[in-house]
Amino acid sequence: MTEVAIKMDALKAQAIVCISCGLADTRLNVVFGNGDATAKLVIVAEGPSATDEKTTRPFSGPSGELLDDVLHANGLTRDELWLTNVIKCRAAIRKGHVVKNRPPKAAEIKACAKWLDGELTLINPSVILCMGSPAANTLIHKGFRMTEERGRWFTDTLYAPFIMATFNPAFVLRQEGDAFTRVRQTLIDDIAEAKRKLADAPEQPKLTLF
Repeated sequence: MTEVAIKMDALKAQAIVCISCGLADTRLNVVFGNGDATAKLVIVAEGPSATDEKTTRPFSGPSGELLDDVLHANGLTRDELWLTNVIKCRAAIRKGHVVKNRPPKAAEIKACAKWLDGELTLINPSVILCMGSPAANTLIHKGFRMTEERGRWFTDTLYAPFIMATFNPAFVLRQEGDAFTRVRQTLIDDIAEAKRKLADAPEQPKLTLF
């Protein structure tokens, strides 16, 4: 096991017992990042799904199957990347016997920021791909507009030389017919662009937390 992987495991051990916000009272499990802790490409989404908090792995269930599909189209597997979320606990609301996802509150994002910061600081990636506007709002800039700014590279951010946003697989799955085909292809193309960008990214000296 690499030194980075050992430190990532130590960070995970702290995260899975976190009680910094109210989500600690409603979560089933903490969903920490997963994959290769030495990866140069990191994918960040908003938060865990109902399936994720059962498996404790980000991008589980139908969204994960679609992610695996579009990664495979680019000759990649999730084991070659680091996959994580802005928040590590599922944000949900209960209506009777039905539990539905909800957008995380600003205080929840703030309370969880130390875990994402820890992951990205340890990995020190060359390229970050934000999947969905919430992740882009956190890592690129507030008020991110997916329709206007998707596919654009940002180079003045904190955690990587290059950051771009694309669609979340969950959004793609909500499309139908031609729209599904078109948006799925866009996601494939954006991942291809991120893969190409790895060749342009300078090697960064590793930073450590400990």
